[in-house]
Amino acid sequence: MSVIDKMTSQYAIDLENKYGAHNYHPLPVVLSRGEGVFVWDVEGKQYYDFLSAYSAVNQGHCHPKIINALTEQSQKLTLTSRAFYNDVLGGYEKFATSFFGFDKVLPMNTGAEAVETAIKLCRKWAYEKRGIAEHEAKIVVCANNFHGRTTTIISFSNDEDARKNFGPYTPGFVKIAYDDVAALEKVLIEEENIAGFLVEPIQGEAGVYVPSEGYLKKAKELCEKHNVLFIADEVQTGIARTGKLLAVDHEEVKPDVLILGKAISGGVYPVSAVFANDDIMEVIKPGQHGSTFGGNPVAGAVAMAALTVIEEEGLAANAEELGQLFRSELNVYIKDSNIVKLVRGKGLLNAIVINDAEDSSTAWDICVALKGNGLLAKPTHGNIIRFAPPLVMTKEQLLDCVAIIVKTLKEFEK
Repeated sequence: MSVIDKMTSQYAIDLENKYGAHNYHPLPVVLSRGEGVFVWDVEGKQYYDFLSAYSAVNQGHCHPKIINALTEQSQKLTLTSRAFYNDVLGGYEKFATSFFGFDKVLPMNTGAEAVETAIKLCRKWAYEKRGIAEHEAKIVVCANNFHGRTTTIISFSNDEDARKNFGPYTPGFVKIAYDDVAALEKVLIEEENIAGFLVEPIQGEAGVYVPSEGYLKKAKELCEKHNVLFIADEVQTGIARTGKLLAVDHEEVKPDVLILGKAISGGVYPVSAVFANDDIMEVIKPGQHGSTFGGNPVAGAVAMAALTVIEEEGLAANAEELGQLFRSELNVYIKDSNIVKLVRGKGLLNAIVINDAEDSSTAWDICVALKGNGLLAKPTHGNIIRFAPPLVMTKEQLLDCVAIIVKTLKEFEK
């Protein structure tokens, strides 16, 4: 009998535990199918997906337009490496740069790769355009950031699970408080050789921490004043998730360097990208950066389809409308709740803060109970639960989900 013939949730979990590295702690659900806002486990139970693969599946699971682009291109040409030109990449680059308003794009595969690309680009620009002495460039980052888990990125992380016993760490980063314009101004004045400011417009992994209104705009103005690159990591917040195409659009900020991933492919294929104008991107020359899979034909075809879906279906506007409804409905419940302190977010990137210690199991237990009631979400930072459904969700579906969430939370009221 084949593995698939006898597959149960417990069998699939046991297989992963035995043969896979234990670098994740998944919710105990084994998914086998997805469509739109729904996923099904191997036993056939249906759930609302309220995480969207950490905002990768903004366009909904298995969107037909994106899947068609994947299958059609996969049957023609999948990979050439960048040793040769292919007949998709140039069209994708033209499409994407026009879509986001930049001169150039450097295609990669994952969010962490794109962040690493932006760091290298910033440093090279600093040495060749700013005149900073080689090896002396510094990049300002924010406390409680999450930009990935490569060796360089964990070097400026606060997450001890990601950092401990992975040193020595990469130098060249200055950490300041998030949402603190004064701290940014101070470091730009007092520190020498600052080349860039790397920031998440909303700190997603930290618990959907939304900065004060005007923070991003003032930060960009300070970067311009001090000739420092403003680098926006929109891997999780971009592609309509927060109610605008990009989260920085809420303050009409144009980054010098834009980092995208996740939903740029609709969760169908690993695609990421770094955007910048010519005066920055031109410092990268042949052989100085790349990836065998970066800019492959399948990635280009999938990304163009995924971005077209965002535009054609008005998903940014839908995220804005449903996000306001979600927070409004939950606030009605929260005002009399003992278990939830608050709800926060923008668009359909939201979180609730559970009224318990960060090291308690309450948020995890609530997510397990939500699963039992037909909705999937996941805790972050101990006592915070992130809610990020696919942007194709309807008003009726959202209200159904709110009812499930409220019903579940009431089970935990003290």
